[in-house]
Amino acid sequence: MNDLAPILLFAYNRPQHLKRAVASLLQNEEAKASDLYVFSDAAKSSRDKEAVELVRETIQDIEGFRQITVVERKENWGLARSIIDGVTSIVNQCGRVIVLEDDLVVSPYFLRFMNDALETYKDEPRVGHIQACDFTQSPRLPDTFLIKWTGSWGWATWKRAWENFNPNGEELLAQLYERKLNKCFDFNGKYGFTKMLRDQTEGKNNSWAIRWNASLFLADILSLNVGRSLVSNEGLDGSGSNSYSYDPYRSKLWMQPLKVERIQPIEENMEARKEFERYYGRTNSMWAKAVRRLKRAMKGDFGL
Repeated sequence: MNDLAPILLFAYNRPQHLKRAVASLLQNEEAKASDLYVFSDAAKSSRDKEAVELVRETIQDIEGFRQITVVERKENWGLARSIIDGVTSIVNQCGRVIVLEDDLVVSPYFLRFMNDALETYKDEPRVGHIQACDFTQSPRLPDTFLIKWTGSWGWATWKRAWENFNPNGEELLAQLYERKLNKCFDFNGKYGFTKMLRDQTEGKNNSWAIRWNASLFLADILSLNVGRSLVSNEGLDGSGSNSYSYDPYRSKLWMQPLKVERIQPIEENMEARKEFERYYGRTNSMWAKAVRRLKRAMKGDFGL
């Protein structure tokens, strides 16, 4: 078995974003010894067919990894179904996975950090997720910290942790309310994660990430997060179906190695949680949202 975790890369209809994602991965020394799995979703409509074909042509040109496996969906699965299926199948085979979407660009030290963290915490049941993106850009955050929150932009997990994933949003939502944890889940009411989960149950979104977040939160399982971002979301240019321009969640790539040191004791960093609460309070207020809408409108972008 390969010592390095397999990389799962999910793509749809943005060939240029995919090229940037792959190019950034290849800047990592560990890429040549890593297995890459590329999941290509089929076109949802005829409008996307040409772009999906370009993505698939781009995938065929990928090289520089130890082994490359391509999974081309025959029909449109959507991101949630594709990620849930892809992560489940590969993590069950390999025990651990690193997960990326095609609009992410990573630091040259991303793979080193993720593999070091996966190895360091492999036998720690209270750590179930690794998140390598920081959008707060707060100097008050340490290089690494533990928190009850899971980000979805450049992450990793283990088979033992993924077994906690509950795809049933209604069950998760009911537990949050029954245990009166919804306010805490929402960072003291500063961000509507509970609403996001409720919207998923009502078919208003199909987020796998909110269900993964809630699954670990309810199981009292922590995420190892970074205070220096090794991932940047380039999909915030407005090209993605789930992102918009002028997004406050952009990040600045940390272009140096980020050391993994085992944190003791294994407990949530409450100062980091307060920092997230302050950040969401600034960026998610009605005033902050109104300013972003105004900026988009001034540029001719009238998306919601």
